[in-house]
This record gives sequence, C-alpha cells and structure tokens, in this order.
Amino acid sequence: MAMLPVLIGLEVLLAAVALSELGPWPLLLVSGTVLLIYLWVSLHGGREYTELQRGEMPWLYDGIAEMAGKADLPMPGVYLLDEYVPTAYSFRNAIVLSLGLFEVLDREEILAVAAHELGHIKNGDTRTFPLLAYSRHLMAFLTAVVVLLAGPIAGAAAMGLLILHEILRARFHKEREFAADETALRLLKTPVSLKRALEELKYYEDLREGLRSSAVPSLEPGIERKQRVPIIDTHPSYDERILRILLEIHGNNMFNNRVQ
Repeated sequence: MAMLPVLIGLEVLLAAVALSELGPWPLLLVSGTVLLIYLWVSLHGGREYTELQRGEMPWLYDGIAEMAGKADLPMPGVYLLDEYVPTAYSFRNAIVLSLGLFEVLDREEILAVAAHELGHIKNGDTRTFPLLAYSRHLMAFLTAVVVLLAGPIAGAAAMGLLILHEILRARFHKEREFAADETALRLLKTPVSLKRALEELKYYEDLREGLRSSAVPSLEPGIERKQRVPIIDTHPSYDERILRILLEIHGNNMFNNRVQ
C-alpha cells in the first residue's frame, strides 16, 4: 500500500511537466477533471437496496449484532439488495447482502458471508477501498494526459507507472480479502461455515460458467460474469481462500495474524 501513493505522485509530476508548457488553462482543466473524477467515484455505484429490520429476519440481525460486538464494532447497517446473483459487499459501517445469497446458502453460511464483510469494516477496508477506486481512475486519466501531451519517453514511463499501480493495487486487494476471511473465522461460532459458503458460491460460479460456455442458450444471460485478467484480478480464487481457511481452522497458520 505504501508504494501506491508514490506511484500516484510520480504520475502527477509527469502530468504537471507535460502541462507546464501549455499555460494555466489546460492545468486548470485537468485539475477540474480530477475533482470531477473524485466526485463521480464517491457518488457513483449506488444501488437500490432496503434496510433490514430486525423483525424481518431476527436470526440474521441478531447474528450480525453479536459478531459486531465481538469485533468491538457498532451495529452496522444491514441492507438487502434486490438481485438474484449471490453477492455481498460493505461500505462505511454497512453490509449489503443480495437476495440471491438466500437461495444458495443456509443461515450459518449467510452469517459467514456477513462475518467476512464485518472483517472488511473491522480492518478499515471500507475507508481505503474507495480511495483505491479513485486512484485507479486518476492514474488512467493522468496517463492519458501524459501520453497525449508529452513525448514518447514520458508516455512510456506513465504507462509503466499505470501498469505497476494496477499490479500493486490488485495485490493489496487480495491481501485484504484474506485478512477479512481471517477476521471472520474469529467472529463465527462455526468457523467452518465460511468454508462451506465459499464452496457453495464456487459451485454456483462454476455452474454459471459451464452454462455460458455450453452450446445451449442460457435462460439467464444477464448474470454472466466477464472474464478477468489474473494479473489484475483483485480477488483471490475460491480455492485459494478455502485452502487458507482450512489451514487456519486446523491450526496450521502460516500467515500473519493481522487481526486482534
């Protein structure tokens, strides 16, 4: 993580040099665009979800409340996303669970998914992830500025910084996913439920991938997921996460205990 601000600073410096000979107006335009990018990233991506009331699912609300207390966190907001693809995410002090999770996971497994998201909140990821999203857009924009306005050497340097930023950003994201799993294992009454949840979600993903790659048309084309480039994939594979969870559960912890 420490290297990412350095890369961003170098990219800003290259862009400033590229704009220095063009007068103040291009610099003001670029600065304004950078601000707009920040506002767009901050406000973009809001999805429609409804807040869970305790009376609707007491087992889920109380389970999350108990784990939050164990993690020394205030009770997070719990929201349900009207989407049948199993997914979950967190922002600020809130957890979002899609309705699709309730179709493929049992109660213990859903609580395990919620524990993982509590892990992100506990570890401060809901503060750092938005900044990383902004840095990605910022780096892409500044790289384009340098490539278009500076010479080929500066352009190549800017591209190199962008690629290195993406690799390090993806590595940081993966580390935080593992850390959130480790936190979840310490919050759950039945730690193995997280392993079971990941196995169920992996089976679902594999099933969808098989349908997509088959010759028959899918009845649910909207949930097909795009292929991701492994070197910039921000999430570890299910198999990697399951292996690490098994090692943690059986006491063969070869990883750093980053969470108290």
